[in-house]
Amino acid sequence: MKVESNRQNKLYTLIPLEDFKALLGVDDREDKISRFCLVTSTLTIEQYCRRRLLRKKHFERIGFFGDLFLPLNEYPITEVLAVYVNGEILEPDFYEIIPDCGIDEDIPFSLSFSPALRRYRNLEAIKITYTAGYSHNNVPADLASACIELAAWNMNRYRGRRIGMTGNVRGSGRDGEHFELSMPENVRFLLEPYKRKVI
Repeated sequence: MKVESNRQNKLYTLIPLEDFKALLGVDDREDKISRFCLVTSTLTIEQYCRRRLLRKKHFERIGFFGDLFLPLNEYPITEVLAVYVNGEILEPDFYEIIPDCGIDEDIPFSLSFSPALRRYRNLEAIKITYTAGYSHNNVPADLASACIELAAWNMNRYRGRRIGMTGNVRGSGRDGEHFELSMPENVRFLLEPYKRKVI
């Protein structure tokens, strides 16, 4: 039982497997397809949003051109583990995170540096190690709902063995088939606030 619990914790999904099964009335015989659909849906959502949504450790190297305000790629940030300048760890007194770490607002975060940083000679880049994303316990409800809907949609496609097709079309004296969307419109609507805005 503990092995099964650990396996579920390692599942890369925005919602727990047990919650998905309970909400959709799926029994244990469909564990394999449920796992596959949840992980696939989570990865599809991250790809659609152009960002990582689940909490993990990130390593970034940002070019330094004298600007003391540097945006970070992933958010929300839980913790900055280390900032490296010319191979040395920079003391936390010389930078701050905006907004503060631990705020679960879905807005980009930035590092703000002290003007003393400009005193470093030959500084070309700053390396940052930090954790960002939502933990399994604090995934926003609309994001979890999008994952459930997309996973259930995929599950129905796989069960019907008509992957990629929505059904037969009759007309003009001919039978034919047409392709379905890559993602339901309602899921796209739920994900809109989480999409990375590209300028």
